[in-house]
Amino acid sequence: MMFRETRRSGRVLKRKDAAEMLERAPHGTLAVLGDGGYPYSVPVSFAFEDDKIYIHGACSGHKIDSVKKDPKVSFSVVEQDDICPEKFTTYYRSAIVFGKARIAGEKEKRAGKEAILMKYAPGYKESGMKYIESAWNNFSVIVIDIEHMTAKAGN
Repeated sequence: MMFRETRRSGRVLKRKDAAEMLERAPHGTLAVLGDGGYPYSVPVSFAFEDDKIYIHGACSGHKIDSVKKDPKVSFSVVEQDDICPEKFTTYYRSAIVFGKARIAGEKEKRAGKEAILMKYAPGYKESGMKYIESAWNNFSVIVIDIEHMTAKAGN
């Protein structure tokens, strides 16, 4: 699959910058093909590790149904969004990923949950792992295998 070139090429950042944004961002937005052919975009908690995105979620619902129906997704983060009204511009940094999503199997589910735990509660690994084990059947992990990643910054 060919992905479009960024229209404003002077604002494109390196892949390394996109990866760093994904590591730092507190949340992201997952976009899938939803019901009736409408796009469905939802904010999610996630971790970026080993060139994959791990998303925490319930075992059923719109995200899961959509990923099972069509694995093509996009995922975005906004690291900076400073509006400068007097200059009629915005200072921004953002990254977008395109890839194929799937429901994690047991091994990847554990890796994804641990990555998410270490991102959001690094000082609570022991108790967090106990919590994960006690709630194991109550959640799923969606994995995005990245096919294309870009980042850009403005002004």
